[in-house]
Amino acid sequence: MGEEVIPFILIFVPLTLALGYDSVVGVAIPFVGAGAGFAGAFLNPFTIGIAQQIADLPLFSGIGYRLICWAICTAIAISFVMIYAAKVKKRPEKSITFDMDEEKRRNLHIGNLEKFSGISRHHKFVLWTFAAGMIGMIYGVLTFQWYIEEICAVFFLTGIVIGIVGKLSVKEFTDAFVSGARDMVSTALIIVLARGILIIAEDGRIIDTMLYSLANKIDHLHPIISSQAMFVIHTIINFFVPSGSAKAALTMPIMMPLADLVGVSRQTAVLAFQFGDGFSNMIIPTSGITIGVLTLSGISWEKWAKWLLPLEVIFLLVGFLLLIPPFIMGWS
Repeated sequence: MGEEVIPFILIFVPLTLALGYDSVVGVAIPFVGAGAGFAGAFLNPFTIGIAQQIADLPLFSGIGYRLICWAICTAIAISFVMIYAAKVKKRPEKSITFDMDEEKRRNLHIGNLEKFSGISRHHKFVLWTFAAGMIGMIYGVLTFQWYIEEICAVFFLTGIVIGIVGKLSVKEFTDAFVSGARDMVSTALIIVLARGILIIAEDGRIIDTMLYSLANKIDHLHPIISSQAMFVIHTIINFFVPSGSAKAALTMPIMMPLADLVGVSRQTAVLAFQFGDGFSNMIIPTSGITIGVLTLSGISWEKWAKWLLPLEVIFLLVGFLLLIPPFIMGWS
């Protein structure tokens, strides 16, 4: 799940600010968590499922090694975020969003949690209603393949029900709705602009030319180096085509015969695609999800990229290392 992360920014940023952390931690918890899970996925129908179908592999085969990759990627992401969170908790002025967060705390009226005496039964009903909406959304996505339109409808309906359960007046409800919509307008516009760049690149055949040129450069390399080069190629292509399913349909018909030619197993080629598609999604400015998340949180892309770059380098090295065992153990 990618786009579904965006609404959770509105929950986690205020939560982490109240806990004494910063906006970066609030974004990283859902976004980096989802990014690591996406890159190390073992049951993702939009990436692994499509890629394996094109590669003529059994659906979700090779799950054992992918589970190991997922565990490693998730552990690295958790450790990276926790180390930064501990540093910010100890010395808040070290945060890259310190001044902005102080203003947010004032605007959101976030006080000291030690003075919080608990919530009323009335508030609990509101929270349970929200939880029911989230559970319904997840169930619909997994069971009925809901996408953006259906998810929007769930959030809209959940908002209405929460307004009723929360006993808001008509004016309070409409004011809250307008305020929330105002926060999302800039996010929506930036997502549209990012999508426009991708349409130009695709319709101008820029992607096909790049893919053909890059693929021709790895047909003489050792299988391990070839699989790592595929990882790099997918990472480059991901800048122009962030969509995992679209990229699978674009690149895998070329990469599969190439993998057979250079001695890379098709499972390994799918894993290289998976890493190339997943890791860089968290930092590329052409991703509507990335820019949408950052716009909603108020963090500039430059600050986010500076903070995330060390993790991206770690993931790059880990990706290279995880592509070595499949060749040694004959993973297919």
